Amino acid sequence: MERLPGFRDFYPEPVPTQDVWSADARNHIFAKWRLTARRYGFREYDGPPLEPLELYTVKSGDEIVGQLYSFTDKGDRSVALRPEMTPTLARLAAAHERNYKKPIKWFAIPQLFRYERQQKGRLREHFQFNADILGENDPAADAELISLLIDSLRALGLTADDFVIRLSSRNAWQEFFNARCSDQFKAYSFYQIIDKLDREAPAESAGKLTALGFSLSEVTEFIQGGKPTKELEAVLQNLAARGLSDFVKVDYNVIRGLAYYTGVVFEAFDKKGQFRAVAGGGRYDNLVKLISRGKVDLSAIGFGMGDVVLLELLKERKLLPRFDAGLDAFCLIEDETLRPESLRLVQNLRDAGLAVDYLFVPAKTDKQFKRAVERNAAHTVKVERMSDGQLALRMKSLRTRDETVVSLTDAVERLCRATAMQSR
Repeated sequence: MERLPGFRDFYPEPVPTQDVWSADARNHIFAKWRLTARRYGFREYDGPPLEPLELYTVKSGDEIVGQLYSFTDKGDRSVALRPEMTPTLARLAAAHERNYKKPIKWFAIPQLFRYERQQKGRLREHFQFNADILGENDPAADAELISLLIDSLRALGLTADDFVIRLSSRNAWQEFFNARCSDQFKAYSFYQIIDKLDREAPAESAGKLTALGFSLSEVTEFIQGGKPTKELEAVLQNLAARGLSDFVKVDYNVIRGLAYYTGVVFEAFDKKGQFRAVAGGGRYDNLVKLISRGKVDLSAIGFGMGDVVLLELLKERKLLPRFDAGLDAFCLIEDETLRPESLRLVQNLRDAGLAVDYLFVPAKTDKQFKRAVERNAAHTVKVERMSDGQLALRMKSLRTRDETVVSLTDAVERLCRATAMQSR
């Protein structure tokens, strides 16, 4: 039986084939995301993978239903697998924002689902690093989020030679639009055209703009001018003070197609242009108010970074570490009469925090040793009965081949010490 199209299987390394994904690589990325977010003082939250369908239609309109895994459940409720995390965050914040000091700094690593056409860098499910700041209007919050995004990518080994954060402003585009058109019903269509300028032929974009009363030349002139707004200038100065100027540039080509963005918007791109946007986000000050039906008005800014494009980028840059999942020790059981004592040793070593394994059933010594090598064990350990009848531990380093015999009472301390020395 095969997996569904657009979904992934995650195997431990080494992965058996090229069409499956590495669970070790996924966990490596998750660990870096969590570590960086916590360094910035963010707290982790989560929510259910199944939400009321209305949570998404109230934000994006009924047209989003065609992109969702949605259905009517046994309670006759219209529900959907979450396609994004921000509506859930807005629901959570609206329900209990009084219980948290502002600004709220939260992150999550949800699995998201969209029923849409598969293409390079886009599947029907993916994991995503979401980070948001709620309850702060100052551009310093925007700079903090962008700095977190930069450091999340740096933590994975990427540098200013690998990626750039392109900054833009929906306020700047709104001013451009308002100066030339008074019909706000055309705004959404206009932003959709701008969002696709890099992906569509100039003639096609020009025709669409002309139909709305704009010209491609004036749009191009505005983008090439790239004059930072007051809010963008504040963000740039903040990032410069951190020494992060090399990672950002103003680029009004970035518009973010989602209608709810209200201020600074940004996207992270690899500088070689081989992949889709690695991450994207911006300020969305009206969403919590919309989700709460006007009961809670809370400003917000956030970003999302998916694992699919990011993993492909790390592979291409050869920045993934070697995943060998080695053991600290493998316990050899040559004398079956000593299996109970060996099991007690294994348990004591595990209780001390060491990674230890052994064979469940009797086997020849060479088979056990081969298994120890296959598991990349740092040491083999073996309980032996000495000539005086006392039990002792024979410990062997598979790196240096040095052997040591110690008493069982000293076994845990000696192996912990040896493991610590080898890890230096």
